[in-house]
Amino acid sequence: MAGPDLVKTLLYTVNNLLQEEKYRAALAVLKGFRNGAVYGAKIRAPHALVMTFLFRNGSLKDKLKAILKATYTHSRNLACFVFTYKGLQALQQKIQGKSLQSHSFLAACVGGWLVFGDNNNINSQINMYLLSRILFALSRLAVEKGIIPQPKQDPFPLFATLVWGIVLWLFEYYPHTLQPSLQSSMNYLYHDSNVWHDISDFLVYNKPRTASQK
Repeated sequence: MAGPDLVKTLLYTVNNLLQEEKYRAALAVLKGFRNGAVYGAKIRAPHALVMTFLFRNGSLKDKLKAILKATYTHSRNLACFVFTYKGLQALQQKIQGKSLQSHSFLAACVGGWLVFGDNNNINSQINMYLLSRILFALSRLAVEKGIIPQPKQDPFPLFATLVWGIVLWLFEYYPHTLQPSLQSSMNYLYHDSNVWHDISDFLVYNKPRTASQK
């Protein structure tokens, strides 16, 4: 009975510790690290799985290693960023005695530099994803604050027109400027569809199957 009793005592102690207000900021940092790791793995694993099996060559072992590496990198980076951001936010608030908007900006700047400043494929995708979101958000904020007038018509059609016009122009004439994963996707859609040999690689497969694949 010592075993179950010990577990109950340990759980009771831990749960009491989690309710202590004086440890709340530090515990929030730890849970942020946990949530960053979990969320990073959840969103990267399925994406890496699809992209790897669609566009990557190599053995099954190589593909699985690539998926695990991408998932680990995304999960680790997001966990470290959340840990850094929340930790610096808490530290600034403790020093100044109150929460300021500048705390969020400065903490995120430091975390971004330390964690997402390394120029690799994973960080590049995350940073570009965020860039598109903040451009939308800043546009809305500018309208909300009266910096720019409220558009009389929905600007989304014009936005879509320019986005697709520019990205296809870049892909056709300056593909090296685009991210590799975007190049792969566009090659599949726009260039691979120009090549076929018979019904098998016209409808069933994208490219002719090799002897080892049959």
